[in-house]
Amino acid sequence: MKTTGLSGNEIYCLDKTGYKAGDIVVGNSVHSLGLGRSIGSAFRAIAGGEVTQFTDLIEEGRAAALSRMEKEAQDRGAIGITGVSSELVFHGQNIEFLSVGSSLHTKGNNGEKEILAFSTSNDGQDMYAQVDAGYNPVKFVFGNVAYSIGITRGVIGIFKTLARGEIREFSDIFNKTRHLALERITNEAKKHGANSVVGIETTILPLMGTGLQEMLMIGTASSNTNLPKDSVVTSDMTTQEMWNLNKMGYAPVKMLIGTSVYSLGLVGGITSALKSFVKGEISELSSLIYEARENALAIINKEADAIGADEVVGVKTYVYQLGSGLIEFLAIGTAVKKVPGLTSKSEELIPQAFTQDWDTFVNTAEFSFGLDLNKGM
Repeated sequence: MKTTGLSGNEIYCLDKTGYKAGDIVVGNSVHSLGLGRSIGSAFRAIAGGEVTQFTDLIEEGRAAALSRMEKEAQDRGAIGITGVSSELVFHGQNIEFLSVGSSLHTKGNNGEKEILAFSTSNDGQDMYAQVDAGYNPVKFVFGNVAYSIGITRGVIGIFKTLARGEIREFSDIFNKTRHLALERITNEAKKHGANSVVGIETTILPLMGTGLQEMLMIGTASSNTNLPKDSVVTSDMTTQEMWNLNKMGYAPVKMLIGTSVYSLGLVGGITSALKSFVKGEISELSSLIYEARENALAIINKEADAIGADEVVGVKTYVYQLGSGLIEFLAIGTAVKKVPGLTSKSEELIPQAFTQDWDTFVNTAEFSFGLDLNKGM
């Protein structure tokens, strides 16, 4: 008997790919930052930028949890792991790094032990689309960077917020950290002999009690015989999107990121505040956000031109309030290029590859009788 985290749709899709479900596998590692690292990182936070002590600590913890999960899968005789996660759980001053996935066995295997060959962040449905498009999973990979805006940059930025426009000090640090994470996930793929990283998911996590944030990218290092072997392409498209474009002959080239941080300015802030008492458009905010959006999009368009892309697809835009009248505008997309002879194995994706799984458990008990049962836990 197997106990799996895979849904019926995932099991069906994996069956079509030649795999069957195995057990859930888990790996964890609990770390303490330690006094020495805390002092060192505090000095780094004054200057701003990456805080390498935290980056190294988190990278160590994530890698240890992943390694233990892989060992458990190997001990269970699995050939692969799908739906791999990399999470942080805070226990007071300690951090638990947790990785969970579902092991896989070759279809038709009658209990013989296999050698662990791959791991992927994609669930069963996504893995089906990925493999059908010709991207064979090699290894779950991640790239991370812990960073601080810093007191020095913060002071400079505060003075500049008196005037309306972009705060380059903030834009520069945000652009640098985002590209560092992408560079690191790409390097991890190279280490494992892959020529692509697909299904990249990007998360910004606050590191509790430190005043720092972690920029995390996870994805699946993969091998595609139709792509050059001496470089690594990156993509944040869903595997279903990638399959569709693959069928049309387009391959991803690079995941593109552009960010700009703008200040409304003291005068603009006062003006828009007064206008907010009256119904109608606040033109100062409209023009500010428009400028920030155009600047972020211009960054990714410029990079797309530099690498010879045909198009930038799946562009997603996000706006964040940073406080003190500052707004960050972030744009993410994937540059693609036409590749002769590129196609997908199947003529059409099966419906189960994109059928949504519904939650069948809903918990409202924690707020029963007007009490928050999680409070103080």
